[in-house]
Amino acid sequence: MLTPQGLKGKQYRVTGTAYPRLGRPPRKGRKIFAFIGSLLALALIGLGGVQLVDIFTGKGKHATAQACATPSAAVSGKALAAPAADAPPGATPAPAAPVDPAAVPQPQAVTVNVYNATAKAGLAGRTAEELKKRGFVIGTVGNAPTALDKKVPGTAQVIGGPAAVGAMTLLSSQIAGATSTPDARTDATVDFVIGDSYNALLDETQAAAALALATKPSPTPTPGSC
Repeated sequence: MLTPQGLKGKQYRVTGTAYPRLGRPPRKGRKIFAFIGSLLALALIGLGGVQLVDIFTGKGKHATAQACATPSAAVSGKALAAPAADAPPGATPAPAAPVDPAAVPQPQAVTVNVYNATAKAGLAGRTAEELKKRGFVIGTVGNAPTALDKKVPGTAQVIGGPAAVGAMTLLSSQIAGATSTPDARTDATVDFVIGDSYNALLDETQAAAALALATKPSPTPTPGSC
């Protein structure tokens, strides 16, 4: 006599080829699997709902814009400006709003006043000679006016009016680290004020590369991309 599992305590005699019909195994395991499946389904539904809310409220777009505005390299919270790969050593970086190359005149069309704002004698004359060799027209050469004398800490300060924006870009490309300052003059002359850190002009190859960088148009961002 046998009492197999699932026969609810009933005993059966096995004879010949006929076997008793067994009942279904316990349903405990199936209930556990069904419960786990329900939890996973609820989790997926909840995640989808959160994403839909972000899409309709614009949070996703805001996060994308913030990620584009904050490069991963700026870990410290400060934007890091990457130097251009084709920039020569000491070349002036491109301005935020590049000047149209068509607005940059030839050196022969630019009149430059060269002023020495340092305590080193003879810098204005020597620099004027170098600029003249490059085709610039030389105007006044001498010491800087009192307002600028010994007050230009960088390499040079280039000063010009609204009519000299292209000429200022051309002249600034001749020296590393030059700063440009607009004034209210109405003609197209440009002042080249030598500062304390000045050593020499860039060589002509470096100056040409710096000018190309300063007039290089900024790439137009693709919508939806960084």
